[in-house]
Parts: sequence; C-alpha cells; structure tokens
Amino acid sequence: MKEHKLTDWLPTTKKEVEIRGWNELDVILFSGDAYVDHPSFGPAVIGRLLEAEGLKVAIVPQPNWRDDLRDFKKLGRPRLFFGVSAGCMDSMVNKYTANKRLRSEDAYTPNGRHDMRPEYPSIVYTQILKKLYPDVPVILGGIEASLRRVTHYDYWQDRLHKSILVDSGADLLIYGMGEKPIADLCRRMKEKNKVPHDILQTAYLTPKGEIPPARYQGEFNQEKPDILLHPHEECLKDKKKQAENFRFIEEESNKYEASRILQNVDHKTVVVNPPYPPMTQGELDRSFDLPYTRLPHPKYKGKRIPAFDMIKFSVNLHRGCFGGCAFCTISAHQGKFIVSRSKESILKEVKAIMEMPDFKGYLSDLGGPSANMYAMRGKDEKMCHRCKRPSCIHPKICPNLNTDHQPLLDIYRSVDALPGIKKSFIGSGVRYDLLQHASKDPEINHSTAEYTRELIARHVSGRLKVAPEHTSDQVLQIMRKPSFSQFYDFKKTFDKINKELNLRQQIIPYFISSHPGCTEKDMAELAVITKKLDFHLEQVQDFTPTPMTVATEAWYTGYHPYTLQPIFSAKSQKEKLAQRMFFFWYKPEERRAIISELRKIGRSDLIDKLYGKQAGK
Repeated sequence: MKEHKLTDWLPTTKKEVEIRGWNELDVILFSGDAYVDHPSFGPAVIGRLLEAEGLKVAIVPQPNWRDDLRDFKKLGRPRLFFGVSAGCMDSMVNKYTANKRLRSEDAYTPNGRHDMRPEYPSIVYTQILKKLYPDVPVILGGIEASLRRVTHYDYWQDRLHKSILVDSGADLLIYGMGEKPIADLCRRMKEKNKVPHDILQTAYLTPKGEIPPARYQGEFNQEKPDILLHPHEECLKDKKKQAENFRFIEEESNKYEASRILQNVDHKTVVVNPPYPPMTQGELDRSFDLPYTRLPHPKYKGKRIPAFDMIKFSVNLHRGCFGGCAFCTISAHQGKFIVSRSKESILKEVKAIMEMPDFKGYLSDLGGPSANMYAMRGKDEKMCHRCKRPSCIHPKICPNLNTDHQPLLDIYRSVDALPGIKKSFIGSGVRYDLLQHASKDPEINHSTAEYTRELIARHVSGRLKVAPEHTSDQVLQIMRKPSFSQFYDFKKTFDKINKELNLRQQIIPYFISSHPGCTEKDMAELAVITKKLDFHLEQVQDFTPTPMTVATEAWYTGYHPYTLQPIFSAKSQKEKLAQRMFFFWYKPEERRAIISELRKIGRSDLIDKLYGKQAGK
C-alpha cells in the first residue's frame, strides 16, 4: 500500500489548510463523527464529492461545543456555506439504549468515548454557527436531519418535535443520500451566492402564505399537486392526525416521481421538495471511486475507531432497500429503488482493500443494506414509476420484481477469483423470503437455488445472521416481514446443505420484543417456538422508536398510519421487561419470573413446554 501524506486527507485544521496553500475555503463541513476517509462515512463522501467539483473543502470532526468554541472559529468563514451532519447514525440511537441508558461505547469516536458529541448535534452545531456567523448559510444533512425533516416523535424526550429546520435555524436541509443535491447546490451558489429553494431532495422554511410554485432545477419532469400535511399544532392535539400524516410521508419517500410536501408550523411552512429519481450506476460508481484513503485521519493514530474496524474490509455493493420493514429507516433515507455499482467499481475497491498492510485475505462483508437485492429492479420500470407501495416484497413479492440472483453470483465469483482473496463473507442481512420465492421463470428459480447453495457453502463465517424478527404471523404482518413458516423452510435448506457438505455452521436469528402489535402472549409463544428449534437467543433487541418509521408512529400515536385502527404497544418499563425476558427462558435467573408471568396471562399450558411437567405444579 502506498505511503500517505497528510494532504491525502481533506484538511481538518488551519495548519492543514495552509499546507495546501489555500487562503480561503469554499465549504466547511462539521461532523458528529470522527473523520474516516472512507465511502461508508457520509461526511467523507460529501467532502470528496465537493473536492471533485473543484471546491476547497475542510472537515471539522467532533468539534468541542462546551469550551470557547474555538473549533467553530478556527477555519473562519467559508465562501459558500457551512455543512452540518450529526454523523452516520441518529445521535440519540448512537448515544442511548432502548431503555434510555447511556451506551458504553460510541462506535464512531476514537477509543469509543461517549462524551465527544452532544445530544442532537445537528441542532447544537447549527445554532452555534448561526450565532457566530449569522450571514453564512448552514446546510443540514445526514441521517439525523433527514429523518427529522417534518413533525416527528422523539422517544428520548417523549414528545413530538417540530421539523429540525425550526429548532436548528438551518437555511436548507438535504435529505437522503446527498451527492446530487449538494453538487447542484454548490453549482447554483457559485453563480448567485445565495441559497436556492428549487433543488430536489431539499427542505426549507418559508413564511406561511409565501410558498413559491413547484418548479425544480434538475431531473424532474412532472409537476404534481402538493400534499398539505396536518399542521404541527394540530398533531400535538390529535395523535390520529400525526399517524395520518405519516402515510403520505412514507409513500412520497418511496415514489419514483413524488409530490412536494408542505406542513405549517409557527406561522411558517416547511416545504419538502420531491426526491431525485434514483442515481444511475455511473453516478453511484463515481461516488465510490473518489480518491478516499480508506483510513482514519492521522490525528487518530494509535486510537481505535470501532465503526471503522467493523467496515474496514467490507464492500458495499448497492444502495436502497425494497423490504419496507416497519421499524427500519433505510428506505426513508435511501429509498426503495436499488442502485447497484458496476462490477468494475466493486473489483477496484476490493483490490484497494487487498493492498492494505493488515489485510489477510478475508473480506468481512460483501453486501449492502440488504445482502441479496443487488441488481434487482422492476421488469417493466414504467410500472415502478407509478407505484407507491413501500415494500416490493410485502405482503407478497411483486410479480413485476426481477428476483434474479445471477448478477450477484457473478460478483461473488469474480471477487473470489482474485488472487489474494481467501474468502468473502456475507455479513449483512440476507432476505430469505427472496430465496424461498418461486418465480414463473425456471431460470430465475435455478439462479436462486444456485445462489442459496453458494451462500451457505462459501460465504458464511461459521454463523449466518438472518432476521425473522418474530414468530407470530400477526406481529410479522405489522412488521412487514414474511411468515415465520418461511424461516422454517429456509432453516431446513440451510441444515440440509450443511449436512451434504459436512459443514458445522449455525444460523443466528435476530428478534425484536415490544414492537407495536406484540403482546406478552406473543412473546411467550416465541419462547416455546425458539426452544423447539434449540435456539438460545443472543441477537435480540427491545423495539426503539426512531423518527420516520411506521412502527414509531404506531407506537407513539396508538394508531396504525395506514388503517388508522388502534394498535397496542408495550410502553412502560415494566411491560417492556416482561416481554424481553421471554427471549431468555433458558437462563435459570429468569425461570421464576417467566413461570409467574405465564400464570398471570393465562398461559400456564406453556410452562410444561418450556420447563417440563414438574415446573407447572
């Protein structure tokens, strides 16, 4: 691997700016994460993209917001704007557990320190910058801002919040994957030096009654009527209105050609412009092919950044996910349409990894938001352009979806054929419902069977992680996940192939407790079913409400956003712990409480099934 110079990274200090011979910066990015110059870290991607546009860019990672604010002043004012991102995760999910306890480690911070970013960095950083430089525009981006673009429920403060534009004071918000809007924004600001409001995939505040006509610069050729959401103030009074709003928000996030969304708040209107159509393969390749060092900035020498360790030897093959899981934010941020990288771009990245001095021949993950959706799209894309389903595979797989696994098999085999690659593992979630699906095309069925065998034979690191999430079909329906019967079928296939190949591999299922619609009885039955399958569950979590998911809106409002029918959720600490303990039926310390709870909920019949006949007496 080549020796890197300090100037191979984007500058982070005044000294690094001067080394480059720059007198002025065009854009200064503030990030809640450490600066890792890698395509998995959003601020690095945006910085590299702007650099490729010919701009002078610097990154200030994890600025100190508690002292004299020198980190916010050290680079002065940029010519165009400040960019602010909380980082790769919502800061509150990053900082707190589902029980609102402080996490022991921050994965995006050197040595995992958990005191290097404030709560809600998007708001804190923006407010500081607007106070110091009131005339310099601040552009918000990243997942925290993206998912808080309109009225949203905040679990940590247990209340509805206004659009983050209101609380932060930012001039513009870029939602979703930001390459196209940020590049357009810079081109426009170079011309007129003011923040334009007619760029796709952006949101802004305007005085109520002064909403400009919906005309856009960029690739959007069809004007549609605006969608006016219930105002923030009405949502505070009526939870059903908040639930009703969310259906429109989700549907427009997943459309090929969406409508503009408007919401009134505080005598102003939040205007959410429609998203861009999905990127082309060439555009995605360009983003991944930028000159990243793929390493943390030298300032972190000798320190461990856990998130970097996790993705160091992994390769992302595509963007987007058409699963539409009720508790997941991927489609809200990336959209449901899959955009896949070319084989050439993927192999180029693999070869760069192979040159890293500590690479031993093993790729930790060759995947994406969902491992086996690579290159999948509608057979007739015109039908996709008219579709507003949030999921292409729930309640059943769309007949227009091409589920051919052959392109992905070709990627696996091309990577594995490289000299120096001993093994490539699949670490991200495999959708086994795609592997169980019977197509009308026998060639596609052949490719699926071939893929399933190759996955199990060559790409499992001893344990294959999959996510059934629950055993109750009623709960799974609310989650937008397939019936548990499909997990049984996949496990049979997994066990059969392992036996044929004399492999001793395990399947590791993920489960969630306290999801909307889930009761203690559902969890008790989950315990019995997983015992029969001989699982001692490890990969489990309590449902955490995060902004902009169907499940969060159902949890907060008590109504399902699509039916507006009442829905039960376990909310109190006592209710949540009562559900969670059923995961651990095999632990002696949980046995007494579980037996007591089973009697209380009228399911004493399950005591025998979990602990034998003597226990029920």
